Amino acid sequence: MAALVEVGSAGHFRELLQQKGKSLVVVHFWAPWAPQCIQMNDVMAELAKEHSQVTFVKLEAEAVPEVSEKYEISSVPTFLFFKNSQKIDRLDGAHAPELTKKVQRHAVSSTILTGSSDNAKEDLKVRLKKLINAAPCMLFMKGSPQEPCCGFSRQMVEILNKHNILFSSFDIFSDEEVRQGLKTFSNWPTYPQLYVAGELIGGLDIVKELEASGELDTICPKAHKLEDKLKVLTNKASVMLFMKGNKQMAKCGFSKQIIEILNSIGVDYETFDILEDEEVRQGLKTYSNWPTYPQLYVKGELVGGLDIVKELKENGELLTILKGEN
Repeated sequence: MAALVEVGSAGHFRELLQQKGKSLVVVHFWAPWAPQCIQMNDVMAELAKEHSQVTFVKLEAEAVPEVSEKYEISSVPTFLFFKNSQKIDRLDGAHAPELTKKVQRHAVSSTILTGSSDNAKEDLKVRLKKLINAAPCMLFMKGSPQEPCCGFSRQMVEILNKHNILFSSFDIFSDEEVRQGLKTFSNWPTYPQLYVAGELIGGLDIVKELEASGELDTICPKAHKLEDKLKVLTNKASVMLFMKGNKQMAKCGFSKQIIEILNSIGVDYETFDILEDEEVRQGLKTYSNWPTYPQLYVKGELVGGLDIVKELKENGELLTILKGEN
């Protein structure tokens, strides 16, 4: 099928996932007001011509809020990948090359199941090697650092955060193949699993022992650097906006509104696209003790998000604050 399937309701979406079973379904959560979404619909249409066995879907995020909320869609464009009605992958932002790579990888893994099991094993091994080397410190866990799905994963995240250890994570619930394959690959039967420089450190008990002996900080050499990075970024310009997208192309409605307010005030400012750097995206929430985006900073100090900026504009205080006079 070369055309995009348009879904307009939660019921239609559920039916589509059930009908497609084991085949790959790629869903584009989009908005008509975002030009980057229009461009990515064109990319999806081209991919549909190349991958006839894959179903490509476009779903207007704000028109079907129950589906968007269920899958925590907070910006557009966002792409979700499904097999057997289960989400197996996600891509945030208008990244055509990355979307193409993910489609190719998941389409291949769909067809490889009917091919040689030796080839499938080799393909998985290569993938696991890439994953454990995706960051200097990689945590394979149940859930995410913000929402751990088991007590052991939660404790592991708390220990790493307490020591300011810079780490990336992979939710093993999002990919059953990785979940089972990594146990064999690492010869470690449980989760969470912590890797440094591509080498397995161990699970929660090992990390607790390393913490007690004082070795944890020396094993994770990238510790303590994120806070310095965030300090530099928040002071990069007198007025800094951390948002989804950039001045030219906002990727969520809240970011779009705050850009319009700042442009109307006429003050110079710079932006940072948090969708381009997951480490900054997650780290800044803790650094600023502010859980959402956009976030506006003046001379390195947090002003707040969209609601605060709206209030300041209505009260006539925004220009004064942006000029650093308050």
